[in-house]
Amino acid sequence: MKIQTECVPCLLKRVLFEIELSTDDKELQNKTIKKACTLLAELYDPNICSVDIATKVHKLVYETLGEKDPYKKLKIESNKAAKKLIPRVEELINVCEDPLRMSMLCSIVGNMMDFGIEGASNSPEKLFDIFEEIVSDDLGYDDYDRIKNILKDAKNVLLFADNCGEIVFDKILCSELKKFKPDIFLTVVVKGESILSDATMDDALEIGLDKEVDQILTTGCFAVGIDFEKLPLDVKKLLDKVDIILSKGMGNYEAFSDTTYRPIAYLLRTKCGAIANSMGVTRNINVIKLYH
Repeated sequence: MKIQTECVPCLLKRVLFEIELSTDDKELQNKTIKKACTLLAELYDPNICSVDIATKVHKLVYETLGEKDPYKKLKIESNKAAKKLIPRVEELINVCEDPLRMSMLCSIVGNMMDFGIEGASNSPEKLFDIFEEIVSDDLGYDDYDRIKNILKDAKNVLLFADNCGEIVFDKILCSELKKFKPDIFLTVVVKGESILSDATMDDALEIGLDKEVDQILTTGCFAVGIDFEKLPLDVKKLLDKVDIILSKGMGNYEAFSDTTYRPIAYLLRTKCGAIANSMGVTRNINVIKLYH
């Protein structure tokens, strides 16, 4: 997805959020904001992918702050909050007609655990207040049956994970995928380095995701979404041979939507107008959309 005008205030709001997470030093805060604004002004180009610009801005912010992971505490708290909801998620899955569909819906609800942007939860604990409401919204855009038909014959499935907290529900989704099609080879890809509140290999192993999937790989670098030029060769090879890609969250959508990888299914909450418009759906809905 190319950067939109409304991406600019959103990116700067996120930058301010991580600056305030990292330091109370007003001089350092102002220095970081000034550098971020200057770089964004230099990089802004409506013909460039939004995540490419965001990655460069966030990298400068992290370096200026001298902070490798501003979201570290929030990520830990997000996983803890999500784990407390596991019994409720399992209950919903056990009583529904289609466990796989429900697990996808719950993993999308987990996509609300995003910070520093409008349309998401402003703290990990907020998920407790909104969980039932977001689940009851069901799917505002629903390509599940089409995806299910692909999965029936699939041998290799590749899931690109998104945020911490959310990944706890992704683990349940992976378990249900294996129950639905026990012989699939299921690979999950997490971030190669700490970026925003996204899950890394350490986060995935901490929740035991490796026990539910066949392998976990990484994007190999510091990047919002995916930097396809720096993507490790093993992931690139998988992208060319998998039967379906499951892409979680908005950042991964922003990256993948500028590629021709197919079939790909996006599982996310449309928390911003730019992404909703790009996908041709409405804002603030749960989406499972297949591009084939």
